[in-house]
Amino acid sequence: MNDDSVDPTAIDIRLDPLRQRLVGITAHGHMPFDVPVISEIAPNLWQGGCRDGLLLPTFVTHLVSLYPWEQYEIAHVVDSEVYVRMYDSAEQGFDQVDALAAWVNACRKTGPVLVHCQVGLNRSSLIAGRAMVLSGEADPAGAVALLRARRSPACLCNPSFEAWLLGRSRGEGSPDPASDPGDAE
Repeated sequence: MNDDSVDPTAIDIRLDPLRQRLVGITAHGHMPFDVPVISEIAPNLWQGGCRDGLLLPTFVTHLVSLYPWEQYEIAHVVDSEVYVRMYDSAEQGFDQVDALAAWVNACRKTGPVLVHCQVGLNRSSLIAGRAMVLSGEADPAGAVALLRARRSPACLCNPSFEAWLLGRSRGEGSPDPASDPGDAE
């Protein structure tokens, strides 16, 4: 039986309202994480997680939700919103990644974009990383390194997401390991 109201790949996390951080252990690699709810990754590109009832920061003008199971409360006018159901699993398809990343880059020209998933580690890293590659801000390895430096070392701990991002621009063959974050700037 398939219940679309529950994410079968969800992990247990808790929000510490005193520090506005998400704390838990990843499903991929069992890495501990303690991250801000949102982080600035590049100009007008923010990435993060979500819990029901969190208020969307007022500076965010475009929202990309990759985790429709929990939503931000929006108390201000936003220019655009996109809601896409993505799973943090090896079986997740990549067909929509380029289109979403290109849309993120188009929105970044007019204001801050928040790309969020459950915690802001895998799904949102895939889209944010690809957006940086498509915009020419980073090569794939530099994008991975920058995400890990600015958000968390646990970013792209889903090996299929990391391999797709690293191998996408290079074609066939095994991807190179992530490079230094300085390569992205």
